[in-house]
Amino acid sequence: MPFRKSILLSIMTGILLTGCSLVDRWVYRPDINQGNYITQDAIELLQVGQTKDQVVFIMGSPMLTSSFGGNVWYYVFRQQPQHGNLSQITYAVYFNEMGVVSDIKTSTLEGSLSLEEMNKQGISDPIEIKSDDDNPNNQQPSETSSESESQSE
Repeated sequence: MPFRKSILLSIMTGILLTGCSLVDRWVYRPDINQGNYITQDAIELLQVGQTKDQVVFIMGSPMLTSSFGGNVWYYVFRQQPQHGNLSQITYAVYFNEMGVVSDIKTSTLEGSLSLEEMNKQGISDPIEIKSDDDNPNNQQPSETSSESESQSE
């Protein structure tokens, strides 16, 4: 009889411990959004040639600034869905010496879901950023156009 009790106890313990590994998906975990939540409207308004004040008005305060002169502002958005992979988008705004936007770049964390994939899965409402290749406004202004602008003033 004691042998049967120990076998039964071992089986019950094994079943209970196996069930613990399945509980992770049942536990509620909220979506975690961190950083600068940027809307699509803000992205569309941001353009090369704007001043720092205009960028702050459109995008808000940057999460990080460049340690070497402060001419690069970083807007970082991280998203961790309930049981999904971490996604991160970094949006870098480069300024020239006069404090005018000279370039805008985006990058994503390796292994991150694209914004389209996040939208398909119904994960919060992330920003939708066009890549540099798709956005002709991200081109460096030519020297001739900046010279003609300064002469017209």
